[in-house]
Amino acid sequence: MRHFILLILLISSTSHCGTLKPSGDDYVPNNKMVENNMLRGIEYMKLEKYDIALERLKEALRTDPNYGEAHNAIAVLYEQIGRTELAQEHYENALQLKPKNSDIHNNYGQFLCKLGRWQAADEHFLKAIENPLYRTPHIPYANAALCALRNQDKNKAEVYLRKSLQLEPRFESALYWISQLSYEQQRYQESRDYLKRYTQVAEHTAASLWLGYQIETALNNPEEAAKYAEQLRSLYPDSEQNRQLIMRSREKP
Repeated sequence: MRHFILLILLISSTSHCGTLKPSGDDYVPNNKMVENNMLRGIEYMKLEKYDIALERLKEALRTDPNYGEAHNAIAVLYEQIGRTELAQEHYENALQLKPKNSDIHNNYGQFLCKLGRWQAADEHFLKAIENPLYRTPHIPYANAALCALRNQDKNKAEVYLRKSLQLEPRFESALYWISQLSYEQQRYQESRDYLKRYTQVAEHTAASLWLGYQIETALNNPEEAAKYAEQLRSLYPDSEQNRQLIMRSREKP
Protein backbone atom coordinates (compact mmCIF):
# COMPACT_ATOMS: atom_id res chain seq x y z
CA MET A 1 0.00 0.00 0.00
CA ARG A 2 3.05 2.28 0.17
CA HIS A 3 2.54 3.96 -3.17
CA PHE A 4 3.27 7.45 -4.34
CA ILE A 5 0.68 9.72 -5.88
CA LEU A 6 1.58 10.74 -9.43
CA LEU A 7 0.12 13.87 -10.94
CA ILE A 8 -0.22 14.62 -14.64
CA LEU A 9 -1.19 18.14 -15.64
CA LEU A 10 -3.61 18.16 -18.53
CA ILE A 11 -3.50 21.87 -19.38
CA SER A 12 -0.46 23.14 -21.13
CA SER A 13 1.27 24.97 -23.54
CA THR A 14 2.33 27.41 -28.66
CA SER A 15 3.89 24.92 -30.74
CA HIS A 16 7.62 25.09 -31.44
CA CYS A 17 9.71 22.40 -33.03
CA GLY A 18 13.43 21.86 -32.66
CA THR A 19 15.44 22.33 -29.44
CA LEU A 20 13.79 22.67 -26.07
CA LYS A 21 12.99 26.22 -25.06
CA PRO A 22 11.63 27.43 -21.70
CA SER A 23 7.90 27.74 -22.21
CA GLY A 24 6.51 29.02 -18.91
CA ASP A 25 3.35 27.95 -17.13
CA ASP A 26 1.11 29.81 -19.58
CA TYR A 27 2.35 27.88 -22.61
CA VAL A 28 -0.49 26.40 -24.68
CA PRO A 29 0.03 24.39 -27.88
CA ASN A 30 -1.51 26.14 -30.89
CA ASN A 31 -1.94 22.78 -32.61
CA LYS A 32 -5.00 21.17 -31.03
CA MET A 33 -3.88 17.72 -32.17
CA VAL A 34 -0.82 18.00 -29.93
CA GLU A 35 -2.93 18.36 -26.81
CA ASN A 36 -5.40 15.73 -28.02
CA ASN A 37 -2.59 13.24 -28.53
CA MET A 38 -1.30 13.88 -25.03
CA LEU A 39 -4.73 13.54 -23.45
CA ARG A 40 -5.46 10.34 -25.33
CA GLY A 41 -2.04 9.03 -24.36
CA ILE A 42 -2.87 9.63 -20.71
CA GLU A 43 -6.22 7.87 -21.05
CA TYR A 44 -4.57 4.83 -22.65
CA MET A 45 -1.98 4.88 -19.86
CA LYS A 46 -4.75 4.72 -17.27
CA LEU A 47 -6.14 1.69 -19.12
CA GLU A 48 -2.63 0.14 -19.03
CA LYS A 49 -2.52 0.09 -22.83
CA TYR A 50 1.03 1.28 -22.69
CA ASP A 51 2.02 0.66 -26.32
CA ILE A 52 -0.79 2.85 -27.66
CA ALA A 53 -0.22 5.45 -24.94
CA LEU A 54 3.46 5.64 -25.81
CA GLU A 55 2.78 6.22 -29.50
CA ARG A 56 0.28 9.01 -28.73
CA LEU A 57 2.68 10.76 -26.38
CA LYS A 58 5.59 10.37 -28.80
CA GLU A 59 3.45 11.90 -31.54
CA ALA A 60 2.60 14.85 -29.29
CA LEU A 61 6.29 15.47 -28.66
CA ARG A 62 7.27 14.98 -32.30
CA THR A 63 4.88 17.77 -33.17
CA ASP A 64 5.79 19.97 -30.21
CA PRO A 65 8.99 19.08 -28.30
CA ASN A 66 8.42 22.10 -26.02
CA TYR A 67 5.21 20.72 -24.53
CA GLY A 68 6.25 20.37 -20.89
CA GLU A 69 3.26 18.39 -19.68
CA ALA A 70 3.73 15.86 -22.48
CA HIS A 71 7.30 15.31 -21.26
CA ASN A 72 5.87 14.82 -17.77
CA ALA A 73 3.28 12.35 -19.01
CA ILE A 74 5.71 10.28 -21.05
CA ALA A 75 8.17 10.30 -18.12
CA VAL A 76 5.44 8.78 -15.93
CA LEU A 77 4.78 6.16 -18.60
CA TYR A 78 8.45 5.28 -19.01
CA GLU A 79 8.73 4.99 -15.24
CA GLN A 80 5.77 2.61 -15.10
CA ILE A 81 7.24 0.31 -17.74
CA GLY A 82 10.70 0.32 -16.19
CA ARG A 83 12.54 2.54 -18.67
CA THR A 84 14.38 4.49 -15.98
CA GLU A 85 16.86 6.40 -18.14
CA LEU A 86 14.18 7.63 -20.52
CA ALA A 87 11.93 8.57 -17.60
CA GLN A 88 14.68 10.68 -16.04
CA GLU A 89 15.46 12.35 -19.38
CA HIS A 90 11.85 13.40 -19.86
CA TYR A 91 11.36 14.52 -16.25
CA GLU A 92 14.41 16.76 -16.66
CA ASN A 93 13.09 18.07 -19.98
CA ALA A 94 9.73 18.79 -18.35
CA LEU A 95 11.36 20.79 -15.57
CA GLN A 96 13.59 22.64 -18.02
CA LEU A 97 10.44 23.77 -19.78
CA LYS A 98 8.33 24.31 -16.67
CA PRO A 99 10.67 24.87 -13.71
CA LYS A 100 7.88 26.05 -11.39
CA ASN A 101 5.38 23.30 -12.16
CA SER A 102 4.49 21.64 -8.87
CA ASP A 103 3.02 18.48 -10.37
CA ILE A 104 6.22 17.78 -12.26
CA HIS A 105 8.32 18.39 -9.15
CA ASN A 106 6.06 15.97 -7.24
CA ASN A 107 6.43 13.26 -9.87
CA TYR A 108 10.17 13.72 -10.19
CA GLY A 109 10.49 13.62 -6.41
CA GLN A 110 8.85 10.21 -6.13
CA PHE A 111 10.92 8.97 -9.09
CA LEU A 112 14.15 10.03 -7.35
CA CYS A 113 12.97 8.46 -4.11
CA LYS A 114 12.53 5.10 -5.81
CA LEU A 115 16.16 5.39 -6.90
CA GLY A 116 17.22 6.01 -3.29
CA ARG A 117 18.18 9.62 -3.94
CA TRP A 118 16.54 10.76 -0.73
CA GLN A 119 17.82 14.34 -0.42
CA ALA A 120 17.17 15.22 -4.05
CA ALA A 121 13.68 13.73 -3.81
CA ASP A 122 12.92 15.77 -0.69
CA GLU A 123 14.08 18.96 -2.41
CA HIS A 124 11.68 18.41 -5.31
CA PHE A 125 8.74 17.65 -3.01
CA LEU A 126 9.42 20.90 -1.17
CA LYS A 127 9.69 22.81 -4.45
CA ALA A 128 6.25 21.48 -5.34
CA ILE A 129 4.89 22.70 -2.01
CA GLU A 130 6.49 26.16 -2.03
CA ASN A 131 4.34 27.38 -4.93
CA PRO A 132 1.70 29.55 -3.17
CA LEU A 133 -0.78 28.99 -6.01
CA TYR A 134 -0.56 25.20 -5.87
CA ARG A 135 -3.96 23.73 -5.05
CA THR A 136 -2.93 20.33 -3.65
CA PRO A 137 0.23 20.73 -1.52
CA HIS A 138 -1.03 18.00 0.80
CA ILE A 139 -0.12 15.44 -1.88
CA PRO A 140 3.64 16.17 -2.12
CA TYR A 141 3.74 16.40 1.68
CA ALA A 142 2.33 12.85 1.85
CA ASN A 143 4.74 11.66 -0.85
CA ALA A 144 7.63 13.23 1.03
CA ALA A 145 6.47 11.30 4.10
CA LEU A 146 6.42 8.01 2.20
CA CYS A 147 9.90 8.75 0.92
CA ALA A 148 11.08 9.44 4.45
CA LEU A 149 9.62 6.08 5.52
CA ARG A 150 11.58 4.36 2.75
CA ASN A 151 14.66 6.03 4.17
CA GLN A 152 13.75 4.84 7.70
CA ASP A 153 13.29 8.43 8.88
CA LYS A 154 10.07 8.08 10.86
CA ASN A 155 10.38 11.44 12.59
CA LYS A 156 10.50 13.34 9.31
CA ALA A 157 7.69 11.18 7.94
CA GLU A 158 5.44 12.07 10.87
CA VAL A 159 6.15 15.80 10.47
CA TYR A 160 5.20 15.65 6.79
CA LEU A 161 2.08 13.55 7.41
CA ARG A 162 0.83 16.01 10.02
CA LYS A 163 1.43 18.91 7.63
CA SER A 164 -0.47 17.04 4.92
CA LEU A 165 -3.43 16.53 7.25
CA GLN A 166 -3.37 20.14 8.41
CA LEU A 167 -3.96 21.11 4.79
CA GLU A 168 -6.43 18.31 4.00
CA PRO A 169 -7.80 16.57 7.12
CA ARG A 170 -9.65 13.97 5.03
CA PHE A 171 -6.70 12.88 2.90
CA GLU A 172 -6.95 9.09 3.04
CA SER A 173 -3.34 8.25 2.22
CA ALA A 174 -1.98 10.46 5.00
CA LEU A 175 -4.58 9.14 7.46
CA TYR A 176 -3.62 5.54 6.78
CA TRP A 177 0.11 6.11 7.07
CA ILE A 178 -0.02 8.18 10.23
CA SER A 179 -2.22 5.48 11.76
CA GLN A 180 0.38 2.88 10.75
CA LEU A 181 3.21 5.02 12.10
CA SER A 182 1.39 5.65 15.38
CA TYR A 183 0.86 1.90 15.78
CA GLU A 184 4.55 1.19 15.19
CA GLN A 185 5.40 3.76 17.88
CA GLN A 186 2.96 2.03 20.26
CA ARG A 187 0.55 4.96 20.38
CA TYR A 188 -2.34 2.58 19.95
CA GLN A 189 -5.28 4.81 20.84
CA GLU A 190 -4.01 7.53 18.53
CA SER A 191 -3.52 4.94 15.82
CA ARG A 192 -7.12 3.76 16.28
CA ASP A 193 -8.41 7.33 16.05
CA TYR A 194 -6.59 7.96 12.77
CA LEU A 195 -7.81 4.66 11.34
CA LYS A 196 -11.38 5.59 12.26
CA ARG A 197 -10.95 8.86 10.37
CA TYR A 198 -9.55 6.88 7.45
CA THR A 199 -12.64 4.65 7.29
CA GLN A 200 -14.85 7.74 7.13
CA VAL A 201 -13.33 8.71 3.77
CA ALA A 202 -12.16 5.41 2.23
CA GLU A 203 -13.12 1.77 1.87
CA HIS A 204 -11.11 -0.75 3.86
CA THR A 205 -8.20 -2.44 2.12
CA ALA A 206 -6.43 -5.60 3.20
CA ALA A 207 -3.71 -3.39 4.70
CA SER A 208 -6.12 -1.23 6.71
CA LEU A 209 -8.04 -4.26 8.01
CA TRP A 210 -4.81 -5.91 9.11
CA LEU A 211 -3.77 -2.68 10.80
CA GLY A 212 -7.15 -2.51 12.57
CA TYR A 213 -6.73 -6.10 13.78
CA GLN A 214 -3.28 -5.32 15.15
CA ILE A 215 -4.44 -2.13 16.88
CA GLU A 216 -7.37 -3.82 18.63
CA THR A 217 -5.17 -6.74 19.63
CA ALA A 218 -2.65 -4.33 21.14
CA LEU A 219 -5.49 -2.56 23.00
CA ASN A 220 -6.71 -5.94 24.31
CA ASN A 221 -10.05 -5.74 22.51
CA PRO A 222 -10.46 -9.30 21.19
CA GLU A 223 -14.04 -8.79 19.98
CA GLU A 224 -13.10 -5.81 17.82
CA ALA A 225 -9.99 -7.59 16.61
CA ALA A 226 -12.14 -10.56 15.60
CA LYS A 227 -14.38 -8.28 13.50
CA TYR A 228 -11.39 -7.02 11.56
CA ALA A 229 -10.10 -10.57 11.14
CA GLU A 230 -13.44 -11.77 9.77
CA GLN A 231 -13.60 -8.92 7.24
CA LEU A 232 -10.04 -9.61 6.15
CA ARG A 233 -10.74 -13.31 5.65
CA SER A 234 -13.97 -12.58 3.81
CA LEU A 235 -12.91 -9.72 1.57
CA TYR A 236 -9.23 -10.47 0.91
CA PRO A 237 -8.68 -14.21 1.37
CA ASP A 238 -5.68 -14.29 -0.99
CA SER A 239 -3.92 -11.25 0.43
CA GLU A 240 -0.54 -11.23 2.14
CA GLN A 241 -2.26 -9.69 5.16
CA ASN A 242 -4.63 -12.65 5.45
CA ARG A 243 -1.66 -15.01 5.26
CA GLN A 244 -0.12 -13.08 8.15
CA LEU A 245 -3.40 -13.39 10.06
CA ILE A 246 -3.41 -17.16 9.54
CA MET A 247 0.17 -17.41 10.78
CA ARG A 248 -0.68 -15.26 13.81
CA SER A 249 -3.65 -17.53 14.61
CA ARG A 250 -1.45 -20.64 14.44
CA GLU A 251 1.02 -19.10 16.86
CA LYS A 252 -1.63 -18.59 19.55
CA PRO A 253 -1.75 -21.28 22.27
